[in-house]
Amino acid sequence: MRFVLVALVAIQLLGCASWRAETDVPAAVAAIAQTPWGKASLPQLDGKPWQHLALPGKRETQFDPVRTDGRAALAVTADASASMVRKLVHVPADDLGQLAFSWKVPALIAGADMAARDADDAPVRLVLAFEGDRSRFSAKNAMLSELARALTGEEMPYATLMYVWCNTRAQNSVILNPRTDRIRKIVVESGSGGLGQWRDYERDVRADFVRAFGEEPGALLAVGIMTDSDNTGSRVQAWYGPLDLRPRTQAAR
Repeated sequence: MRFVLVALVAIQLLGCASWRAETDVPAAVAAIAQTPWGKASLPQLDGKPWQHLALPGKRETQFDPVRTDGRAALAVTADASASMVRKLVHVPADDLGQLAFSWKVPALIAGADMAARDADDAPVRLVLAFEGDRSRFSAKNAMLSELARALTGEEMPYATLMYVWCNTRAQNSVILNPRTDRIRKIVVESGSGGLGQWRDYERDVRADFVRAFGEEPGALLAVGIMTDSDNTGSRVQAWYGPLDLRPRTQAAR
């Protein structure tokens, strides 16, 4: 029964960065922090390393630091699998600025639909978890947060914002997670244009949060990446470039 409950919570909180981190971290993931990819410009909280977070009952996605096309990258392969890597950070809301990131996707996932419970897969996701006033949670979200804390030791983040590549929806559209409205996804790439090429982005994190959630963000607590194909049972590959989080300038505040 405990396994069933943990699996239920993990599925409900897909992308919330609230799963228990593995103690037996795969060697490739343990090596990430020492690579050019892992040394990307991200604020640290007590120097915590990248963690691999497994999903109960799910096959694990493979993560390997590599160098490809002259770039430091994290190669990710999902084979009917779902897991993620994350780094704990702490960036006050007033310091949230531009987030530069890149990825390369050779093919989309046929049949994937991030608005559907049974087809919520994505070739690439950049996941940002924020703190906030949990007293504003709906009864359902409050229950999920308490259950997550009881079973994993971590509360559900107040809000989770994802940058994703979608099969069909328009760029810059917002997709609500089918399981909880505390996860919202901004489509930064759509359709087959750009497949097989490095795509580089720079996003205003605060502005994107406000547009997705209709309120000001709290502090940024975690950053993660996730490529998942467990719902569609497919195999997908992707490469992620280093992440660079630039604080807001004094003049911009």
